[in-house]
Amino acid sequence: MSEPFRIVMLAYPGMTQLDLTGPFEVFARLPGARIEVVWKSARKPVVDVAGLAIMPTAAFGDIAGCELLFVPGGPGQLELMDDAATLDFLRGQGARARYVTSVCTGSLVLGAAGLLAGYRATCHWLSLPQLSLLGAVPVEERVVVDRNRFTGAGVSSGIDLALAVAAEVAGEEEARRIGLAIEYQPAPAFPPRDREDPRLVAEVRAKTAAFQLKREEAARRAGARL
Repeated sequence: MSEPFRIVMLAYPGMTQLDLTGPFEVFARLPGARIEVVWKSARKPVVDVAGLAIMPTAAFGDIAGCELLFVPGGPGQLELMDDAATLDFLRGQGARARYVTSVCTGSLVLGAAGLLAGYRATCHWLSLPQLSLLGAVPVEERVVVDRNRFTGAGVSSGIDLALAVAAEVAGEEEARRIGLAIEYQPAPAFPPRDREDPRLVAEVRAKTAAFQLKREEAARRAGARL
């Protein structure tokens, strides 16, 4: 009997649940996948930024190792940048994992743990430049693969990221089967040029400016520790 493909997916307070649940749906369909959703404690639910509660299946201390490590993003990422217990856990798991992966600002957490130094990586477009503070090379693409590091851009890129991982792990044909099973047929609701509309970009930047400043400060602190 073949060994299970062990996947560890971090869950934390204030994450964006779709960063986690989109990839989870794909990973769960991989042959032999055994997923643990982990946090410091598995005794109570982790509540995402919008109030959705998700119950971890394991605590940090329960995990001996994994083939694939995954970190989602979200506003709660800010606290993790200075959270020694979480960063130590990720550092230890990432050093032994076959694949180290993230979506959105989860890559900043990986960077704070020292797992992206010298790697090309992506992130949500608003936070992308902060990767350079953590020794990574920012790339504005939906999915970026550099050796065994797989990173996805903003929230909706999670399924794209997971399918790229699936193709690497189980082959393109299996990844295509998974895509077909979940009826993944991406087509943007709005033309891509909306990202280039100066007014819309300015409005989004203005709305998130104060929080982005905090994110940058956290990235600078983490980078200084590396």
